[in-house]
Amino acid sequence: MPSSTINNSPPLVISAGEPAGIGPEIILKSWAERHRQNLPAFFVVGNPQIFLETARKLGLNVPVHIIRSPDESRDVFINHLPIYDLGPRIKHELFHFGSPITATANMTIGAIKKSVDFIFEGKAAGLITAPIQKSNLYDAGFTCPGHTEYLAELCGKYMSRPATPVMMLVSDYLRVVPLTIHMALRDVSKSITADLITQIASKINKALMQDFCLENPRIVVAGLNPHAGENGAMGEEDEKIIRPAIDHLRAQGINIQGPLPADTLFHAAARTTYDTALCMYHDQALIPIKTLDFDGGVNVTLGLPIVRTSPDHGTALNIAGKNLANPKSMINAIKLADKIYQNRQNGTKENV
Repeated sequence: MPSSTINNSPPLVISAGEPAGIGPEIILKSWAERHRQNLPAFFVVGNPQIFLETARKLGLNVPVHIIRSPDESRDVFINHLPIYDLGPRIKHELFHFGSPITATANMTIGAIKKSVDFIFEGKAAGLITAPIQKSNLYDAGFTCPGHTEYLAELCGKYMSRPATPVMMLVSDYLRVVPLTIHMALRDVSKSITADLITQIASKINKALMQDFCLENPRIVVAGLNPHAGENGAMGEEDEKIIRPAIDHLRAQGINIQGPLPADTLFHAAARTTYDTALCMYHDQALIPIKTLDFDGGVNVTLGLPIVRTSPDHGTALNIAGKNLANPKSMINAIKLADKIYQNRQNGTKENV
């Protein structure tokens, strides 16, 4: 039985994401696997009409039940998928899988906001976010660069200082954190600073202890240049920026090594020597984890006052409504959100 069920903690909440994508499908399929996967109770904030239509079209035997309060969801979850109804009703002829419409954008944004509110009100334990289609939200006036930035903005309203989120990707084989994320490769080098490395590595260290119960986390840092710069022969960043930052972190008592050549950092034997790899740019981090576990990776947001996980994939509009979506990443995101919540509640530390 999941720990959240045993301890009778609040249910988890899933924001429904882009209705025209695979979000509703993988949520429905995850609920259908609740017993076999031993999932904790969760409820969805979104539009029940979308879920009913998705279940009907895909032939998924998942009964939906509209709840008025998260308090109802634990009992409802046993036999029905609980959905907190945000509406609005959508004309049937306007909705098509794979084709986002502006009419649903405010609902998608509202689902994220309402989910965060529920957590700060103590009515939900943690948040799993289904994928959003940012271009559709921008057309409706959404101004944040992305999902995570919006969550940081929402959390900031409940905090005395702004939240500074960090993206970690987690699978059974590997944890990685990209130092820089969505930027052109030509801009990466000038964006790498000792201060940024220090801030991100410190957050990783704290999260590994608090969220993953590692008593003495082992962090490695990938070099930016081939062979980690080879003592400055292939670029100066590794020796002049990255190494001094690592030395500073070590002096603070953090178990961190590097910079190490990225091309030998992710094979099986190497992965046994560390708990998380801090990488310099997006693809350096995401290529290995997606290669090792394409369907099962989970995005965890560090640096927020709430638990937030999400599947490590997008809306997949090209396969929406075709019953082709694999729910493994969503299932893993639900399990990991529950685990992190319980670890934070228990405050335990153990060697892993």
